[in-house]
Amino acid sequence: MYRTTLAVFTAGLFTLPVQAQEIPSLEAIEVSATRVPTPDVLAPYASEVHARREIEKSGATTLYDYLAQHTSVNVMPGYGNRDTPLLDMRGYGMANGYENIVVSVDGRRLNNIDGMPQLLGSIPLADIERIEITKGSGAVMFGDGATAGSIQIYTRTHTGASIETGLGSHGARDLIVAAGLNKEKVSLSASAQYAGLNGTSDSDATGNRDASSNRTWRSRLGLRPMEHLKFDLDGASTRIDTRYVGPLKAEAFNANPAQSDVSLYSGLAVPYTHQLLNSDQWGMGVTAELNDRWTLTARHNDENKLSNLITFGSVYHYDYSGDDLALQYRGEHFALTTGVQNFAGTRISSSDRTRKENTGGYAQSQVHLGDTIFSAGARTEKVAYTYTPDKGAALRSHHGLNVWDLGLNEKLNERWSLFANYDRSFQAPDIDGFFTTDYTLSPPAIRFNGFIVPAVSHTLNLGLNHVTAANRLKLTLFHTKLDYEIYLDPLTWSNTNLEKTHKFGLELQDNWKATDTLTVSLNYSTTRALIDQASQNKAYDGKDLPGVPRHSATLGLGWQATPASHVQLTQTWRSQAYAANDFANDFSQKQAAYLSTDIAYRYAHEKIEYFVTVANLFSQRNGLWIADDSIYPVNFTRSWRVGMKLNF
Repeated sequence: MYRTTLAVFTAGLFTLPVQAQEIPSLEAIEVSATRVPTPDVLAPYASEVHARREIEKSGATTLYDYLAQHTSVNVMPGYGNRDTPLLDMRGYGMANGYENIVVSVDGRRLNNIDGMPQLLGSIPLADIERIEITKGSGAVMFGDGATAGSIQIYTRTHTGASIETGLGSHGARDLIVAAGLNKEKVSLSASAQYAGLNGTSDSDATGNRDASSNRTWRSRLGLRPMEHLKFDLDGASTRIDTRYVGPLKAEAFNANPAQSDVSLYSGLAVPYTHQLLNSDQWGMGVTAELNDRWTLTARHNDENKLSNLITFGSVYHYDYSGDDLALQYRGEHFALTTGVQNFAGTRISSSDRTRKENTGGYAQSQVHLGDTIFSAGARTEKVAYTYTPDKGAALRSHHGLNVWDLGLNEKLNERWSLFANYDRSFQAPDIDGFFTTDYTLSPPAIRFNGFIVPAVSHTLNLGLNHVTAANRLKLTLFHTKLDYEIYLDPLTWSNTNLEKTHKFGLELQDNWKATDTLTVSLNYSTTRALIDQASQNKAYDGKDLPGVPRHSATLGLGWQATPASHVQLTQTWRSQAYAANDFANDFSQKQAAYLSTDIAYRYAHEKIEYFVTVANLFSQRNGLWIADDSIYPVNFTRSWRVGMKLNF
């Protein structure tokens, strides 16, 4: 039924009458992963950009929703938790993919030093100006963990004032207040957001539902005392209180994915996981334009974070700090960025303090010769670990690692360009993988995990761009060869390495201004990820890395029905894959195909905007398969939201 309805709706969009006038051009897009603003069709690396205009029209309410519904990133809740979701790009799998992607907000790393995924729930979608996804490169600028690439989030400076409020199914409610001013010497921007949800699943054994609340505020102050000198200061705070579901057996999931879970071992009803996630962050920076070609920038960020798993009595405190000092040269045909970066994190528990510190120096250059752009960069980084228990001896270790990146873009004519990029990157173990508990001793003791070494990847990207006034197409072929890819072995529940793996695939992006009122977008990828050698378990040799769909696609149709109204229809599909823990490819149950149809309508009248959104229009029963009879339900029911935004 849903396929027929979707086909009729799509056909209807293409047969709408249009005005007989020239089709307007698509908006120009710039990328800045190397800190050199470059038109995306001339970039010497693979990229994907989502601007504020696309975000507003999407109907998404959270960063999680937007990444899952409108980008090429494979996104699932982190074992039930949407605020710390699992991310996969370029075939690293759902279990460990997020550790191979550097996620940053205005240059501040969101990656954790342990196995907890990035806290995307602390970034309100209303504050985001642009999302830039760099694939298969970026290690020179971002260092540790950029083996698959990076997701760079840039926030915006609000102007004027606005209030947005919405209500929806399952007790959803939200309120967003934002205000800002921009003057020649000073700018000020602030926002506050509350979002709540009563839950989509039934009550658990304690009578609680999978409810959540999120309270976040952000502020930014910019000062320009002189024409060539700028200071900025920002701060943010997030308080998340969430309960999320556990896994269901296949029989229960198929019967009713909304039912509360029972223990997979005892068969008894269990409560939902209750977690508090708090984050307090501040940063300051200075930009000094030394002359018309040289610029010096310095930035410091600090974050205090809390993860309190109330259900299990597990409390972790995190102290993070980051520094970035860069000197930039911008000439007519040559650009250079060189600098040093430091990121240090300490995790404090009731029994120990564990620290991981990354210190790197880098240089990234770009040469523009006629229709040819060359890029080259290198980085050296030291990763140091310290484990300090309340009782017993401290443990220390370190790694010294190097990366480099080469790129080329050749503009053939006004429509066609080719690019190539070769990137060497690394992933150092997080502190959960670097240490292990030896239970053969009495009492058990922490020791360094001798099986874990840093993963090293070599990625080749070959791409083509075709751009006209009404169409922007990007095609990329990639191949990645890895030594010592890091993973958690589900048989031994220990972190270890896959000695040899490789990945390859094709990515297609297309944005087409079909008429002056209709825009079509397509984001498609096909990926294979194969295990070549796994000495810890020979049964994995030659098998597919689990949790990696062969195919994924997002199709978007945007219709400007009137000058004041816009309709956005999005279809997201990912093919089936092996379950996240199925490294031997022999489980009886696979990760089912993911499917969601989403529609959003916006109407603007003077200073008021009205909107209606429906997610998962046809109530597809989606889930995250970890193993046989271990399924986390996700996006399994239709949900709607209505609201309005008042601009002052």
